[in-house]
Order: sequence, then C-alpha cells, then structure tokens
Amino acid sequence: MSKQFSRLALLAGAAGLALSAAQPAQAQEMLRLSTLGPGSSPYLVMSTFANIVNEHVDGVQIQVNATGAATRHMVEAGRGEIEFYMSSPTIYNFMSQGTVMYSAIADAPELAQNLRSLLSFPLGSYHIITYADSGIESLNDLEGTRVFLGPPGGGALATAIAMVEAATGLETDTDMEVVQVGWDAAAQAFQDGQLDVYVNPTNAPSPVIQQIAFARPIRIIGLTPEMMEREALQTLINRPGGTLDVIEPGTYGEGQVNEAPITTIGSNVSIGTRAALDDDLVYSLVAAFWDNVRDYDQGSPWMGRVRIEDALVDLNYPLHPGALSYYEEIGVEVPDELRPAQ
Repeated sequence: MSKQFSRLALLAGAAGLALSAAQPAQAQEMLRLSTLGPGSSPYLVMSTFANIVNEHVDGVQIQVNATGAATRHMVEAGRGEIEFYMSSPTIYNFMSQGTVMYSAIADAPELAQNLRSLLSFPLGSYHIITYADSGIESLNDLEGTRVFLGPPGGGALATAIAMVEAATGLETDTDMEVVQVGWDAAAQAFQDGQLDVYVNPTNAPSPVIQQIAFARPIRIIGLTPEMMEREALQTLINRPGGTLDVIEPGTYGEGQVNEAPITTIGSNVSIGTRAALDDDLVYSLVAAFWDNVRDYDQGSPWMGRVRIEDALVDLNYPLHPGALSYYEEIGVEVPDELRPAQ
C-alpha cells in the first residue's frame, strides 16, 4: 500500500511540476520602443534604457525596434501604437504645428497632445566623414559628390541639409547627389565606396564610425571660423535643442587623420512616451534608468554624456506625470512649462 501511495505521490508531484512549468512565473507587460538604427546615439541610449528596465523592473519587458525615422515614431506613439520614441525640440514643434514633414498629416497637432517627455540626452556631434584619400577636405568640396545626410523624412536629414547649405552656399538638391537611404544601408554604402561623404549625428566615439575608421583611414570635416560667421549657420546653431560640438583628433585612433579639433553642430534630443501610460509604471522606469545608468559608463563610453544634471535640458513639451514625480522626489527643479496640465 505504501508503495502504491509513493507512486501516486510521485506522479502527482510530477504533474504539479509540469503544470507550474507550463505557467509563466510572472506575466510580462510588453512595451514597444522605436528608435534609429544600430550604432546611432538614439539607438545606443534608448537600447540601454530598455536593457536597464528589462533587468531592473519586474514584470516589464521593452521590445526595441530600430527601423524608420523619429518623425514617424512620434506619430505612432500619438496613435497609441508604440510606447517610447525619440523626439527633438524642432521635430516636436513641427508636429504640434502640423508643418514641414507633418503638413500632410491632418491630425498631427492633435496627436502631439498625446505625447509626454521622459528625459533629455545629447544626440551627439554631426560627424561629416570622408575617406582620407578622397581629396575632400572641406564642406566647400562637396559640389559634384555623392553624400548621405540622413534618412528620408527624418529630422537629421533636414538639419544636415541646413548645415551644408548655410555653411557653403551650395544647394543640396542641385550641386550634389544626396542619397536617401536608411542608416544601416548608408554606412554599408560608404564602406563599399558608393558614397563620397557620410554624415551621422552621434556621440563620440561612435561604434559605427570606429568600424569604418578601422578598415580605412577617414577624415572628419568641420566648420571653419568663416563659415560660422554666416547668419544662416548661427541661426541653425541657436535653433531649439541646437549645440556646438568639438570632435578631438585621435577620437577614432590611428584611423582618423585629423590633426586639429573639428568644430561641428550637435543636438539635444529626448526619450518620450504616451500620456496615457500609467503614472506609477513610468515612475519606476525613469527611476530604474537613472539609478543604474552609471553602471554602463565603462563598457559604453558614449553613455558618459547622459547625465541626470541634463535630464531636462531643451525639453519643450510636458513631462509625463510619472517622470515629474521622480524628478521632484530627487530634488530636480522642474520649470512650470514642463508640468503637465492637471
């Protein structure tokens, strides 16, 4: 009898183990994050945000999609199709006003009202690179060349076009061939010799540009003092979210031939979310990111520029209430214009 009982107990135990194995230990809330292509600053920062959340916030998993343009991602977030996206002050202004790339989207201003900000970070320096033996040493040499300035419909393309035209007086639609492809395709095309110039706004050192410089020496092209005296270029530098950056010689090791610092433009951008996302959830995500982001500095040197002191720099639309609660709790002074309407 005892043997029969033992066998039944073992069977019951096995069935219980099988049943428990079939059930998830904890239901995971799946959140969607869209960003720019691998190797770009938004991808590096936002995938780090996702990794930190996935590791430190129980019951939440963020899926990263690294295709498409930030301008489109903001529309998708406004429609409730994704939870997180990259924004910039300029792009948000365009969307909220229904202008430029949003002029054909009738409900863009209404969709912008569904968006809330989480934190600001540096997009990085606009790296304008060519191969060292190309004969191109200045932006003035771009006439007649094949250049990549950013993917179609994106804010990076609009900014890079404005920079080149303001600095040189050249017309990008007639004086050069502007190749409009995605980030990954552009990097590959440059490495394959199909482009003369490749532009990538990214924090240095960029892994993508490191790879390019490792295979073949590059020159980074900058803005000259004469170019920076132009009124149009000063307007671009002083645009919402605009910065002036320097790329030092040796940033990309022996594969970079520059012997002097390179001056270029930069931008501050942000991670945003949907206004309808739960306040407590957003609080936990933002807290997890800032509590753990410094652990990534050594392995990811570009993350060193992402600092809590700059979390609200150049934000121009309201914080999510969950993010606001976190910043107030740790003593960050929040401007009134970033407080969501009650």
